Amino acid sequence: MYHNSTNLSKFVELWYNHEMIPRAYEPLEKYLQANKVLVVYGPRQVGKTTLLQRYLAGTSLKYKLDSGDNIRTQQILSSQDFSQILAYVEGYELIAIDEAQEIPNIGKALKIIVDQVPNIRVIATGSSSFELAGQIGEPLTGRKHTLVLYPVAQAELLATFNRFELREHLEEFLIFGAYPETLQSSTRNTKIETITEIAHSYLLKDILVFERVKHSQLLLNLLQLLAFQIGSEVSLNELATQLGMSVKTVQRYLVLLEQSFVIVRLNGFSRNLCKEITSKSKYYFYDNGIRNALVAQFNPLSQRNDIGQLWENFVFVERLKRRAYFLLYANTYFWRTYDQQEIDLVEEHQGKLYGYECKWSPRKPPRPPKSWLKAYPEAEFEVITPDNYLDFILPNP
Repeated sequence: MYHNSTNLSKFVELWYNHEMIPRAYEPLEKYLQANKVLVVYGPRQVGKTTLLQRYLAGTSLKYKLDSGDNIRTQQILSSQDFSQILAYVEGYELIAIDEAQEIPNIGKALKIIVDQVPNIRVIATGSSSFELAGQIGEPLTGRKHTLVLYPVAQAELLATFNRFELREHLEEFLIFGAYPETLQSSTRNTKIETITEIAHSYLLKDILVFERVKHSQLLLNLLQLLAFQIGSEVSLNELATQLGMSVKTVQRYLVLLEQSFVIVRLNGFSRNLCKEITSKSKYYFYDNGIRNALVAQFNPLSQRNDIGQLWENFVFVERLKRRAYFLLYANTYFWRTYDQQEIDLVEEHQGKLYGYECKWSPRKPPRPPKSWLKAYPEAEFEVITPDNYLDFILPNP
């Protein structure tokens, strides 16, 4: 089912044409407010800078675009010197700071700007949520609006490709993921090279500069173990034993990996049954391609024994993007009992429970587990397969 480069020509043409596939937060100006900071988070290499530049190219506001990598900018904005900071923004209607997490005390500088300059608009992008959120959270309380940009969503591609075309390329997404640069790669080899480079050169960059993390190989080993446990509860004690580190260190690394948009945690759901599992968590990767790069496995689906894991990860993350981009507010869990009855994803919203089971090729339509039906008779249940997945991960027409 692998599609060669000629079948990808439409993807490649559009991405090289200034990455014209619209992102979920466009037009960006609808999120901008005077005297508030618009913060755009997300993993590295997902298109935050491109999103910002595309907005600036069309705005009528007089703006200044700067980077947190600029040493002089770091000196000015970390100084907390009102006269320096206000002189820096004088005469502009919009200040845009890319890679803002590189600037010490950036939150205090942005607070000075939005508090002291009437009608100023500010955009700050950052790839490392644990640094940037820590720096701007308290200083900008009530003064910011936050967006998270993920690897390209199927819902974003729907603006350019129809449902038939998305299904035709499903195997591509399951194997190589949806980072912008991977999507624009026209051959299998360039896709592998691109996503491998992202996984090994960019993915852990923010964590490794964090002062308490010194061992990149341990982080990679941890991620590789998680990559083989998609869909399963993760035991911190087992991870610690396999990696030769303490449980506390494993916990800290997992939190950092979550905060830097590498993995996402799902906790167990329990309300009624004493035999429901809640003490362990499951972990998914924000991108299938990253997961496959970490285990160096890019074989076609016909040659793999982990299709179920790839499918579950893909469905989970695309549903997460749908909830984030189209404001479907829900608490999310998995459900499992000690006697191995399970549901992959449980959503709780508007006072109701919805259970979803992910099946790549069900021999027969699975039924809800008996314990689930007994404990939650009002809950809904649906099996997500390659036949109906687009209805689950795309916004309602």
